Amino acid sequence: MIREIVRIDEDKCNGCGLCVPACAEGAIKIINGKAKLIADNLCDGIGACLGHCPQDAIHVERREADEFDEEAVEKHLHQAPTAKPAGQTGQHGHGHGHGHHSGGCPSAKVADFSKPAAGGCPSARLMNLDAAPATKTDDSGQRPTELRQWPVQLHLVPPTAPFLQGADVLLAADCAPFAYPEFHRDILKGKALLIACPKLDDTAPYIAKLTAMIAQSQIKSLTIAHMEVPCCGGLLQMARQAMAASGREIPIKTICVGIRGNLID
Repeated sequence: MIREIVRIDEDKCNGCGLCVPACAEGAIKIINGKAKLIADNLCDGIGACLGHCPQDAIHVERREADEFDEEAVEKHLHQAPTAKPAGQTGQHGHGHGHGHHSGGCPSAKVADFSKPAAGGCPSARLMNLDAAPATKTDDSGQRPTELRQWPVQLHLVPPTAPFLQGADVLLAADCAPFAYPEFHRDILKGKALLIACPKLDDTAPYIAKLTAMIAQSQIKSLTIAHMEVPCCGGLLQMARQAMAASGREIPIKTICVGIRGNLID
């Protein structure tokens, strides 16, 4: 059939891997240092990965291609990942755990924090951190972390990440954890975390991603932790636009953090 499908220009691709977690269907892998579409039937042609390519190497084209197969995607995503030694080149396969080239970032996969994959950059690898050992709270010692997933950058988290499913989500300005000393205890606890900067980031793709997160992952609530500076209000605007586009009504709470580390009513 003739339909829209992703095309990757290998001459422009530098193998950064940012497109991999952006593809909710897991249709893109890094193979021999280049991003590749591993199967036509895994690509829905929507192009969620386009805005994540810094090299402008990904486009949507109309061509003869296999029909998009949701059942094949579901089977593909539920295959157990297989870790590869550092430096080993990924090969074509059906598992969601993708191989990587030496020094590159492995693609998005769910992992237990207690069993990190050998080698590679973990920036885009999905991890549930519930297995991390708790640290005793002590007024004179280290406070316990409330972070329960990785990654946290909105840019890197796919809309269907497992830790978003039915979760209370915190969308925080990336300055907020530095400004407010009790961020983990008072704001993050019990929530999945996404961070972004509405001033420095390209927020256009974020609205579409948040829309998909609300609609597809059935997010229960959204808390916006923003700084008191005016430009940071863009986070709340993003959230409201995304909720309207999703067709769902979820509770949205706002927390304003002052530049002196206080919470502002």
